[in-house]
Amino acid sequence: MSIERIPTILVESHDDLGGRVARRMAELIRARAVAGQRAVLGLATGSTPIGIYRELIRMHRDEGLSFANVVSFNLDEYYPMDPGSIHSYHRFMWENLFSRIDIPHANVHLLRGDVPREQVESECRQFEEAIRAAGGIDLQLLGIGRTGHIGFNEPGSGAESGTRVVTLDLVTRQDAAADFFGEENVPREALTMGVATILEAREILILATGEHKAAIVRRAVEGEVDHEIAATFLQRHPNTTFYLDRAAAASLTRIATPWLQGPVEWTPDLTVRAVVWLSHETGKAVLKLTQRDYAEHRLSSLVAPHGSPGALNGLVFNALGARIRGRSKLPRDQRVICFSPHPDDDVISMGGILRKLVENDNEITVAYMTSGSLAVFDHDVRRHLDFMRRLASERHMSEPTVGDLARRVEEFLARKRPGEVDLSEVQDIKRVIRETEAVAGIRTLGLDDRAARFLNLPFYQTGTVEKAPIGPADVAVVRALLEDVAPDLIFVAGDLSDPHGTHRMCKEAIERALCEHVAAGGRRPEMWLYRGAWQEWPVTEATWLVPLSQEELRLKIQAIFKHQTQKDTAPFPGPDEREFWQRVEARNKGTAAELDRLGLAEYFAMEAYVVEQS
Repeated sequence: MSIERIPTILVESHDDLGGRVARRMAELIRARAVAGQRAVLGLATGSTPIGIYRELIRMHRDEGLSFANVVSFNLDEYYPMDPGSIHSYHRFMWENLFSRIDIPHANVHLLRGDVPREQVESECRQFEEAIRAAGGIDLQLLGIGRTGHIGFNEPGSGAESGTRVVTLDLVTRQDAAADFFGEENVPREALTMGVATILEAREILILATGEHKAAIVRRAVEGEVDHEIAATFLQRHPNTTFYLDRAAAASLTRIATPWLQGPVEWTPDLTVRAVVWLSHETGKAVLKLTQRDYAEHRLSSLVAPHGSPGALNGLVFNALGARIRGRSKLPRDQRVICFSPHPDDDVISMGGILRKLVENDNEITVAYMTSGSLAVFDHDVRRHLDFMRRLASERHMSEPTVGDLARRVEEFLARKRPGEVDLSEVQDIKRVIRETEAVAGIRTLGLDDRAARFLNLPFYQTGTVEKAPIGPADVAVVRALLEDVAPDLIFVAGDLSDPHGTHRMCKEAIERALCEHVAAGGRRPEMWLYRGAWQEWPVTEATWLVPLSQEELRLKIQAIFKHQTQKDTAPFPGPDEREFWQRVEARNKGTAAELDRLGLAEYFAMEAYVVEQS
């Protein structure tokens, strides 16, 4: 029996989610047009709806979907905020949707973040009146924040709240810090539709993607209504649907512990997950679980096919043990490509196995897919410029050339606004800084400089946090590398918590390139997925667990230290404020400690990988 209080639909991928929601919106728009009526849409901003808007634009271009009968109302806007700012939701909507469809300008309603303080209340009142004049919202699109906010209805927002100015929660401002190039640049207030305004919509579609949303999704869907978590008020709405990708749904009971909801089909994977869960619940090692433990936790049906708890315990113990792969069981004398979305994901996520693969005489290429230039502070540019000026003063470089470059860069940086696209010279300096750090990192692990390949994929080269979609040019670059190296094994970032989706987009480019490569007669390499700085594969999901000694973990951390621009204070720290090396140490030791708790062999640290089936 389901314990979900909001109807919830799981989709397999980010693109599937966008397509499915866009089709529902198109269905409504067409139905209203046939009836001679307007479709009133409530729209949201952020990375998750972008896929929806791109699909709607495609449907307008290729299928003739008209928006002439659409009236739109956007959820929120930062305050204060110039409509022309790159951070403005006003600009976001025009660039990502409105300017590319045939919606009448007069039908677009956006909260204004540039009105004087004394006019804010009037702006909010007029917005509510416009919604009523349009006949109310037919379909409202929502996302969900880590605080459980919908719109900018932060903890403490009442169910009766209307459109108003709100003070943003600290967590919300931290999550927005990357978009604003620093938390100090994030506005402290915003204008938002209220909970009551949202709940008056006739249909609500709420979306979430990524592992970092899993905990709040479960709270919103399965927990009690709580005024500290605005999304829980959606449980009272008669026509709300939650759309989730697998990562965002991971903590729901039907996904995490489906046996607690009723009978299940006991597959090998589910069996391992259930026994490991029981081990945690009881605080016992796997081999010490008893019939009583299984019975008290509603798992008797799991024991029955195996005849006894001992047989089941031994089966799971051996299955987990078989996943451990030391150096002697790792590939040897093969061609390997490690695809690194940013110039530090390689050492952060798989520095340990890279060292072992070097020792096993594999031919390794580390392919850095993007420049990572956005994650370099301006003060690092100034520091490197000072280095070049000093070198020039010692007559080791051309002083006029260095002086001219330094003058142009310094003049730009002096007038630069937060988030402004960098001068091309500044972008180049930041890119080269990241490249030198990447080479220093792999040298630490024993790789030659020539192992580094900098792909600099076009989709990343927008100069802003927002990226272009993966296109044929990106795929062509990756395919050329595959054809040049002809790898036996590739490592790919498989995590879904990257705040801006770069890891997901890089994986898309690799998968598309592989399809073209194989279609042209190339051999498909084995693919191992690693995770980035935010998460690690659980031992129940990992295909292989690679032990690291104390010395190997120390070497891995030293390689991470070579990325000096990401040290101490990373520009894009994500929800975890610890430094990357601290997260790595904790997660690698944590994976080893998990096996120890389950009663398996004790190791100092471990990396985890999933082999993706072709």
